[in-house]
Amino acid sequence: MLLESLRRQVLHANQEIARRGLAPHTFGNASGIDRGGSEPLVVIKPSGVDYTAMTPADLVVTNLDGKIVEGSLRPSSDLDTHTLLYREFPEIGGIVHTHSEFATSWAQAGRPIPCLGTTHADYFHGPVPVTEPLTAEEVTEAYVRNTGAVIVRRFRSGNLSPVAVPGVLVAGHAPFAWGKTPAEAVEHADVLEYIARLAFRSILLQASESGIPPYVSEHHYLRKHGPKATYGQAKHG
Repeated sequence: MLLESLRRQVLHANQEIARRGLAPHTFGNASGIDRGGSEPLVVIKPSGVDYTAMTPADLVVTNLDGKIVEGSLRPSSDLDTHTLLYREFPEIGGIVHTHSEFATSWAQAGRPIPCLGTTHADYFHGPVPVTEPLTAEEVTEAYVRNTGAVIVRRFRSGNLSPVAVPGVLVAGHAPFAWGKTPAEAVEHADVLEYIARLAFRSILLQASESGIPPYVSEHHYLRKHGPKATYGQAKHG
């Protein structure tokens, strides 16, 4: 079986979507990429298959053009979004798409999530961005691929790093998150939902959308992700 280790990682990531309540029914999906072979290969959830019923063998392997390399089931309907993001963001190794309740609410409102506190700043270097809505032509021409295109366009226009900002809200749709691995992508999707919930409640309590002072958010982000990070334990060789 091709890419057995990555298949297990992607299966676990998909199961975590369900376990953490990040998508109802079979709405969400997770994928991972192996960039080490003669060509990059993506492992992704099959379309419409229940999380609890999936096995590593059910996962579909494709190349970055979406051509199936191994697998008998139809890949996720969001495959073209995943492959485009892998092509445009070479730093990432896993992608998770959810329909989690609060993050999706912000996406449906077409609003970015402001950085209102240090929980947010620990994971996202600035607000969680929201894309522009897809045009009628983009939907008709290639809806799934263009979903990825509007994400990339938002990051390019805002000069955003997909490493520093590991997720996005697709306007009128739902969130995508990513990371170095499928497991990290799930963590970022889970954190995104948590900070979306916190932000929603904070604004109900009349918090200012200008957020915490930049020097506070910068300090919190850098202490976890900067060159002199102090969060966690030192890594020993």
